Amino acid sequence: MKNKILIIGTGALGGFYGALLAKAGAEVSVVCHSEYEYVKQYGININSSIFGKWTFTPSQVLQKPEDYSDTADFILLCTKVIPSLDRVALIKPVMKPETTLVFIQNGVEIEQELVLAYPEYEIISGLAYICCNRISKGHLLHSAYGRLTLGSLTDSATSKIENLITLFKASKLECFLVDNIIAERWKKCVWNAAFNPISVLSGGLLTLSILQSQESLVRQLMNEICLIASATGHQVSDDIIDLNIANTYAIDTYKTSMLEDFEHGRPMETEAILGNALLAAKKVGIDSPHLETVYRLMKLRELKLTLP
Repeated sequence: MKNKILIIGTGALGGFYGALLAKAGAEVSVVCHSEYEYVKQYGININSSIFGKWTFTPSQVLQKPEDYSDTADFILLCTKVIPSLDRVALIKPVMKPETTLVFIQNGVEIEQELVLAYPEYEIISGLAYICCNRISKGHLLHSAYGRLTLGSLTDSATSKIENLITLFKASKLECFLVDNIIAERWKKCVWNAAFNPISVLSGGLLTLSILQSQESLVRQLMNEICLIASATGHQVSDDIIDLNIANTYAIDTYKTSMLEDFEHGRPMETEAILGNALLAAKKVGIDSPHLETVYRLMKLRELKLTLP
């Protein structure tokens, strides 16, 4: 019997992982908004440097989660984490007793509202290490990486997380189970808190240009995230900054997801990535002057998006 999977938030990330799950034999449906008519007619076209080119034809293409006419084994929540989006309300119509929620999203301190809202459900936190962009309507370009890290947030974890990992691995994707997914979120935030906002504040620079010009600032921002993570009980490795810098140089050039959102006038994950980190820092008495400055500048950028 096929696993039934519903993707909510079918942008670059949701579209890419949904396409891989379908390749592995799952029955994958997607919720689309602006691209609903295109995806319903033509599907989602993937151009991947690793997996090749193919067209993903979803089982159902929906405008709203409540339009889903089945019961999902897994809901993959891949939306942006932004203050205006109520994630709990969004998924409520499709959360059934047999459904496992998997949220693959950026940010720290973002899991508690989901765990509190659905205490009887199995909830899996996921982190995507990927370079994938939506280059036009219904077309995704996957240029590097793709690794997915998953971890259960509930004591009553079942074998379903292993089933999901098996599915992803069947598509030839690297997918790993970790014991402490919260710590992994802080590790990922080391990169996100530096490159995402700088790419916006610099007026649209790609990662290589940022490094070549302001590597010292990147390192300072990364170091402050490391200090916050450690103070909140989530120790990161001593070489994590050097590894992040080296891996980013290896990518050559990459446009961050936050920059793409800004360029298209979409809300950005400023709070999930920077604001939540700073709230955690204040709770444990960590001074983070560089993060604080970048956060305040990003709030001005957000204001710019709302002004006529």
